[in-house]
Amino acid sequence: MNIVVVLGVIITLVTGAPVLMQLTRNHPRGLIVLFFAEMWERFSYYGMRAILIFYLTQHLLFDDDVANAQYGSYTSLVYLLPLIGGILADRYLGTRKAVAFGALLLVAGHMAMAVEGNPARETLTYAGQSYEVTAQGRMDDRQVRLVVDGQPYAFGPAAGGGMRIEGLPPGAALPEVLPAGSYAMAQTVDPVGRNVFYLAVSLIILGVGFLKPNISTIVGQLYPQGDPRRDSGFTLYYYGINLGAFWASVLCGLLGQHYGWGWGFGLAGVGMALGWIVFVLGKPLLEGKGEPPNPELLAKPVVGPVNREWLIYLATLPSIAVVWWLVQRNAVVGWVLSAAIILSLGVIAYVILRVCQTRVERQRMMLATVLIFGAVVFWTLFEQAGTSLNLFAARNVDLSLTNSATSFLGIPMGSPEQLAAAGVATDSWWGWIDSRFAAAQVQSFNAGFILIFAPIFAALWAALGRRGLDPDPTMKFGLALIQAGLGFMVVVWSAGLADASYRVPLMVLGLLYLLHTTGELFLSPVGLSEITKLSIGSVVSFMMAVWFLSSAIAQYVGGWIAGLAGTETVGGQVLDPAAALRSSVEVFQMLGYWGLAAGAVFILLSFFIKGWAHGTVVGQGPSGEPIAPTLDGERQAVNPQTLRDDHKA
Repeated sequence: MNIVVVLGVIITLVTGAPVLMQLTRNHPRGLIVLFFAEMWERFSYYGMRAILIFYLTQHLLFDDDVANAQYGSYTSLVYLLPLIGGILADRYLGTRKAVAFGALLLVAGHMAMAVEGNPARETLTYAGQSYEVTAQGRMDDRQVRLVVDGQPYAFGPAAGGGMRIEGLPPGAALPEVLPAGSYAMAQTVDPVGRNVFYLAVSLIILGVGFLKPNISTIVGQLYPQGDPRRDSGFTLYYYGINLGAFWASVLCGLLGQHYGWGWGFGLAGVGMALGWIVFVLGKPLLEGKGEPPNPELLAKPVVGPVNREWLIYLATLPSIAVVWWLVQRNAVVGWVLSAAIILSLGVIAYVILRVCQTRVERQRMMLATVLIFGAVVFWTLFEQAGTSLNLFAARNVDLSLTNSATSFLGIPMGSPEQLAAAGVATDSWWGWIDSRFAAAQVQSFNAGFILIFAPIFAALWAALGRRGLDPDPTMKFGLALIQAGLGFMVVVWSAGLADASYRVPLMVLGLLYLLHTTGELFLSPVGLSEITKLSIGSVVSFMMAVWFLSSAIAQYVGGWIAGLAGTETVGGQVLDPAAALRSSVEVFQMLGYWGLAAGAVFILLSFFIKGWAHGTVVGQGPSGEPIAPTLDGERQAVNPQTLRDDHKA
């Protein structure tokens, strides 16, 4: 058994039992449908996210900078497309049809991801001769060898640069040391497999565009205005989001590492298929909520016998080609985002100077803009989880929870090597606990910490609010940024703990994710809710769009920064672990300083601009309702109108 699965079961039972009791007793039955549908959708997204960067660097053999940029393009488009999906749902499809169609696209995309194709091959060329590079295993289990004279040999860095081949016999075709610049590496990628990958991510991007902004809206529609159950209903719903994200990293990471990429991606697809089945079969329990705003208009033929609904569905086909082209061109995505930034800042400046009629409106709009800038910085730091931190976990972290064989609940526990040294048989998967984390399973830290600490923070903010001590939004953003920066500094300060293999203890990364999660819980009750409250009525939807744009920018910039931490790889394995550690620590130190500096600026600013809110209440939505934390970068208010405004943007 895997230790992460064991701990996950314990966390789920402890935190989930009261959730299940509330879910089945006092809420509309439609909430159960939406709870499980969104849980499985998030399972599919975070399952793919957990192993994607490893697939890019080890299966497709992208260099680190290319892989991180590709990841940034994908995730930034994931946050941009919901703007279009929300508009189509509001005006034509209705949220239920948009969610069902988006789920189908996601199922297709994740299942396509399960089609691995042939792995990319790499060859080393020296003195006009080519030598094959072979690889076995995935993620932190990967072992790469150079084939010389028909035999595989391990390799590592040479003093002064280049490659040193270990164990070569005298008279071998290659010298033991290949100086830097004396050899060249070349990759051969299966074009079919690569194009299937881009098709898969295009389907996923479009599917998220239809589903992500709309499913939460239906939750709000289940409750009449003023229903006291609404707040707890959203809290239960967001528990499902985090539960899906937690188990996605645990299970997809485990299967992806030990059984194959297709198993990890395929499990994500199975999760999405289950979500779609639950949503479709549960339609009667939704009580007619989420239907099209104008069914007659939707059913009216537009082009021959094709009505408006099917025209929207069919228009997805050419859209797939557009996204397929765009996701491969990181520079173009960057230009699009840059143009959007310039346009958005221009519009915001015009609104503040020309549209706002009072000093109160201007200051509220300026405060909303300040918070959006803070969100970009925070999510840029936070979203290193899927890129540089994931690669760091595989390359420079000792992923074993134990130093020697021990026991847990009376069951022998340790790594296979530790248990073998203690005389414990590990021939079967049952009867012992593997204390090793798969590299991708480290992604479960964030969601797991949210499941544990979100209720504590919710109680804390409520208690502070009753006493009038709840910090203003700018202060909370500053404290969140400080914690994000400290998380990276923990790794920097712990670099000296690295062992002879240049791996730091797992607890170092655990502390980083703990600080990032507590920072998230400082920022999440503010975020989107503050934008809805601070923006003037005529531009609320536009400011929502800018908020989502800020998340897309953070994903894109985060991918570029992660590329700076990259190092030379051969066959998807780092050539020099010491250089990889140095490179990562240098980038993490830069990010840590940025987070600390930005946090200090926001804390200082809070003393000067805290009055700009002019009476809006921190931690509450536009109508005074509390805010539920989630795990998406959206951070939505517990209010149905807020949720609708969210995806109208």
